[in-house]
Amino acid sequence: QVQLVESGGGLVQPGGSLRLSCAASGTFFSFSANHMGWHRQAPGKQREYVAAITSSEKTNYADSVKGRFTISRDNVKNTVYLQMNSLKPEDTAVYYCNTGYMTDNTYVAGRYWGQGIQVTVSS
Repeated sequence: QVQLVESGGGLVQPGGSLRLSCAASGTFFSFSANHMGWHRQAPGKQREYVAAITSSEKTNYADSVKGRFTISRDNVKNTVYLQMNSLKPEDTAVYYCNTGYMTDNTYVAGRYWGQGIQVTVSS
């Protein structure tokens, strides 16, 4: 089993910033060999893709967060990050990190997900 633990969420005002972290662990789990991603689910909405980073550190973002969010990884710390700037109320959601794979050069979330962490953007 692979365990993913998110941290860094909370309540921020519009225009503010947060940095989410997702620490990965597991017996024989090679973090550096895995693609990683973030999804989110807002109240009353479907789960949606946010960002992904491949094992070779190529990145991809949903249109809704391009230019504001940055995904990165530290293979020594086995951690993936999501730096969120210029936050908007519509960014309010539970954020989940996950392992994934590529299909037709598109990131698809796999079997391992974190518990999720709340991000609330409000005045």
